[in-house]
Amino acid sequence: QVQLVESGGGLVQAGGSLRLSCAASGRTSSGLNMGWFRQAPGKEREFVAAIGRITGSTYYGDSVRGRFTISRDNAKNTVFLEMKSLKPEDTADYYCAAAGSLVGLQRGAAEYWGQGTQVTVSS
Repeated sequence: QVQLVESGGGLVQAGGSLRLSCAASGRTSSGLNMGWFRQAPGKEREFVAAIGRITGSTYYGDSVRGRFTISRDNAKNTVFLEMKSLKPEDTADYYCAAAGSLVGLQRGAAEYWGQGTQVTVSS
């Protein structure tokens, strides 16, 4: 079993920045591809970013590409999401996810999910 715990959410003004963290624990957590999703009230869950476990290749959703950066510290089993130039439409609950398949992860087929952390961007 793998546990994912997010942190770093909060309230920020438009144009500001936030850094989310996701700490993974469990016997196999270091061998998983990691990613972030978000869900705003009344909207479907949206893919934000993913990072491969072996090459560290990164992938982004169209709405965040160029503003968000995903990274990971394999020694600490932690993945980060650096969010810059935040917009009110970035307001959502952000979820950390992990999966053995990187393609599956990007499609939302994660094997493990965190509880989420709320991000609110005020205009």
